[in-house]
Amino acid sequence: MRDRLKVFGIDIIKGSVRSKSRRPMYALVRMEGPAIVSEGEVSMFRLIRLLTAEQPDILAVDSLQEIAADQRELFFFLQALPPKTSLVQVTGGERKETLSKVAARYNISFDRFDPFAEARTTARVASLGAGAEVIAFENESEIIISRHRSPGKGGWSQNRYARKIHGAVQRRGREIEQELVSAGLRYEKKEARAFGGSSRVAFRVFAARDRIPVSTYRGADVQVRISGKRLDRIRFRPLTGRPRHLIVGIDPGTTTAIAALDLDGNLLHLASSRQMDMSAVTESLCKVGKPLIIASDVSDMPYSVEKIRRAFSAIAFSPKQDMSVDSKMELTAPFSYANDHERDALSAALEAYRQYRNKFQNLAKRVPPGHDLDEVRARVIRGQSLEQVLGELNERGEEKEIAAPVVAMDGKHDERVRVLDGMVKRLRSYVAELQEEIKEKEYEIRRLQARLRRAAAEREAELVRDTEIMKRDAVIQSIKKRLRKEERRSRTLGKRLERRKQAEEIAVDGEAVPLKVLDALTRDALHRLTEEAGVEEGDVIFVSRTDGWGRSIIKDLADAGVAAVITGSSVPSTGDPLLLPAFRELKLPVFSETETGAVVKGKIGKVPAATLAAALKRWQEEEEEREHEKQAAMVEHIFKEYKSERGKEVRKGG
Repeated sequence: MRDRLKVFGIDIIKGSVRSKSRRPMYALVRMEGPAIVSEGEVSMFRLIRLLTAEQPDILAVDSLQEIAADQRELFFFLQALPPKTSLVQVTGGERKETLSKVAARYNISFDRFDPFAEARTTARVASLGAGAEVIAFENESEIIISRHRSPGKGGWSQNRYARKIHGAVQRRGREIEQELVSAGLRYEKKEARAFGGSSRVAFRVFAARDRIPVSTYRGADVQVRISGKRLDRIRFRPLTGRPRHLIVGIDPGTTTAIAALDLDGNLLHLASSRQMDMSAVTESLCKVGKPLIIASDVSDMPYSVEKIRRAFSAIAFSPKQDMSVDSKMELTAPFSYANDHERDALSAALEAYRQYRNKFQNLAKRVPPGHDLDEVRARVIRGQSLEQVLGELNERGEEKEIAAPVVAMDGKHDERVRVLDGMVKRLRSYVAELQEEIKEKEYEIRRLQARLRRAAAEREAELVRDTEIMKRDAVIQSIKKRLRKEERRSRTLGKRLERRKQAEEIAVDGEAVPLKVLDALTRDALHRLTEEAGVEEGDVIFVSRTDGWGRSIIKDLADAGVAAVITGSSVPSTGDPLLLPAFRELKLPVFSETETGAVVKGKIGKVPAATLAAALKRWQEEEEEREHEKQAAMVEHIFKEYKSERGKEVRKGG
């Protein structure tokens, strides 16, 4: 840091950048080197005027929300800053900390309810290198030289007036171009010609705003505006590149785990992986900070951990005896971890911090404010004395705090009263804001509860509706099944009715008898015929095929009262010799197609009534004759048995 670094530190006293009625008022603390030059209360407009006039090196804030409501306003504010002034957020960049933590790192304490104390602390830690610079513009700038007033409609001297303005713009553009050439900057130029000179000259300079050898200017006829090319998003650059000192715990093995703490015991990094080798561990730790102490959870430090310790020249720490699982779980209870390896690494780091905690606390009490506590602790832990460390730091430019009197406008007492009055007003405003926030939260809670009730009611109604829909779907499916069944039955009955009509038409004339066609002499075929056309007493059945027959099907036909069966094959004459006796046994007439003259087309047929009657008569006569022969044979058999028995008795008597 430079010895006479000029730093402005601000903190909001009242108002807000988001409010249109209560514009913010700031506590402003101006420092040069380690000394506080003055303190005062300023508005945003007055702050910009002071920055433009004095051009400090750093404008330090603890939060960007105090100077801009959004990114657009932040760009405008940064555009208004002098090119040499850096905007620094002392609480960090993307990952912010509280101002109290940042101040404690330099052993500085302050009253966080006093805006001037906060502004004072902000300026001091910024001068010591804390925080990150806000970067909003690329290394490219634009210079616009244009008219400061319009020529207007004019009168008799209009042409001379316009020529004067345009000539002034052209001259100023050439002067700036010469300055850019002298500074060795690369640029592109665009010039809009006008009567008597130029109405506008634009330079696209490939350099940052702070390297432009021209400043913003507004004259009677000409104005010069300098702007940087905006980045897509705000970036942060740390003021100091010095890494933070770490206490690291490592658990090696198939799965390697590392845990990194700062010197105050805060967990900064915890990770584990199967693919983490020594180089990966080293790279991960370098991204977080600089290891000061490397610890393991066993008394004999593993060789792989020792190699990493040597790579960083860190201090080794091992417990006197291997840490038990209970002690590890007790140490790591306040933290969350993914597996046992992370727990072991974290417990090793926490145990090392616990061993050095008292020494760190004693050093914090002995180190004067304004020194980097981490740097002092690290050097003392490595073996240097506190006096030697402080002496070296002072020689490097980190001087002790130089107390400067506060510039008071109306005396010490009035200043104290003003500060306290400002604090009271700020606290009252803060209480009012909290009360308003509580009301908003209560309203939000009631609104969300109402939404939850509505959602629950809708969900319950939806469940009831879904249940009812499922029941109705089941009923519909059942009805559809019944409907399909009835449709099939209706088609079957329709076919049966059609065949009956055809049969009745055949039987009306009396010359033919209708036939019902049976595909095969099987029970399945009989079941199909019964379903399609029905089998009733007195029907004449035509059988297309007799293969696969059985006595049960013949009995079923006889039980159904069928009048006769006509076969498509020559069964009665040259067919199956067993089929005809089966029909005769059940007294069911059976004829061939040839002897009856039956005619079949599809599922219906007919046979001449006279031919059928003659065939039935012959069948009946044949059956009577067969019955007579059967009875005669039986009488003859009885007579022969009697004669035989009688002969046996005569022979026994003789």
